Amino acid sequence: MSKTLTILGAGESGIGAAILGQKQGYTVFLSDAGSISADRKAVLNSCGVEYEEGGHSTDRILSSDEIVKSPGIPDKISLIQKAVVQEIPVISEIEFAYRYIPEEARVISITGTNGKTTTTLLIHHLLKTAGLKVALGGNVGVSLARLVADGGYDYYVVEVSSFQLDGIVKFKPHVAVLLNITPDHLDRYDYDFQKYVASKFRITENLTHDEAFVYCAESEPVTEEVTKRKIDACLFAVSTTKDPRWQAYMEDDHLIFNYRFKAKSKKHKIPVSEISLIGKHNMINSMSAVLSALNMEVSIQDIMKGLKTFANAPHRLEPCGEIDGVKFINDSKATNVDAVYYALDGIKSNIIWVAGGIDKGNEYDQIAELVEEKVKGIVCLGVDNEKIKSYFSGRKDEIKETKSTTEAVRLAARMAGPGDVVLLSPACASFDLFKNYEDRGDQFRMAVKELIGTKTASV
Repeated sequence: MSKTLTILGAGESGIGAAILGQKQGYTVFLSDAGSISADRKAVLNSCGVEYEEGGHSTDRILSSDEIVKSPGIPDKISLIQKAVVQEIPVISEIEFAYRYIPEEARVISITGTNGKTTTTLLIHHLLKTAGLKVALGGNVGVSLARLVADGGYDYYVVEVSSFQLDGIVKFKPHVAVLLNITPDHLDRYDYDFQKYVASKFRITENLTHDEAFVYCAESEPVTEEVTKRKIDACLFAVSTTKDPRWQAYMEDDHLIFNYRFKAKSKKHKIPVSEISLIGKHNMINSMSAVLSALNMEVSIQDIMKGLKTFANAPHRLEPCGEIDGVKFINDSKATNVDAVYYALDGIKSNIIWVAGGIDKGNEYDQIAELVEEKVKGIVCLGVDNEKIKSYFSGRKDEIKETKSTTEAVRLAARMAGPGDVVLLSPACASFDLFKNYEDRGDQFRMAVKELIGTKTASV
């Protein structure tokens, strides 16, 4: 008789777990407290998976041999608590998927409060550039379970969240990457930051000396926790400052890699100019990705090729055109001042800064010095621009405002000269004029494209 597997939640992870569970011979039942979309119902029907929506059949669920829980469902809900009391295993989809990854396949897993998507995408790109059969998934894109069900991969690059890590038991990546930890999702952790830190560090708990742990030496919560814990893996610390203790660091506009792994000493040097990403935070991401690829025995030549050709996810310091020597960059995802700091810090040219939207309680002191040093002019794109205008009016002579993306691009282009950068990095939410930050970035990109077309036609 087959084991009964209940899956809670019909999101991407739940559907992936249902597909894999059915393929592995479980009797699968999926339950969602909300509604299930038509396309997901079609997938479940095609796999022969029974499901319910609009509520949970508690008795049936609590008669399961095992439960796979969506990362969005808190552990504190009564249904999960009842399952725990009855000693029914409750695991995450990444734990379930990990069981069925072929033994010879390799797993690289990435977590952190910020930067994990960029790093995950970069690692995948480096391995793919090297010609490897590599899957990309987890918290970005396709669920790990669906990828494992599809099969045919030798490498799995998996972004994982703290919620997913909360439900692991044996999950053990060959390379674990922890980029940083800053306060986030604290409502799920009793507003106790240390509980959130412990959740992130679950990525290390099953590692042995055969695995690698890559971490950012500049993140205090990370380094403090590393000193407290006995982590059996080979440790690889990365930093933008030189230190003989670190295995990767920056020196004289180069990324330096100097480390030992499996009794072999390695040393590599990569010019920052050869990397498509910009900004110090992205150098941390790049070093972490390179170390991950090196641990998978990717050649430095293939890594260099991948670093040059990598295109980040849209709306993250995304180059989107050049007109008369002026470059345009879409950083619409920068919806807070911290993110804008990294953008301004990373760009070496003079900047025309396009900012604004719905203020989130912003304090601009953090970026005042960078704006003073690098920003030639500001274009405010929003319904209410008073806070930005009032803060920077004494610091910058040229501040324009508009509610039109097309006009914002044209105003910025007129302010800029050859060698300058027009940077959309709003520091604010987008909902005053746009559906979301993606819509804002898409409209910016389209306005740049239209302006390029106008300039080309007039030549």
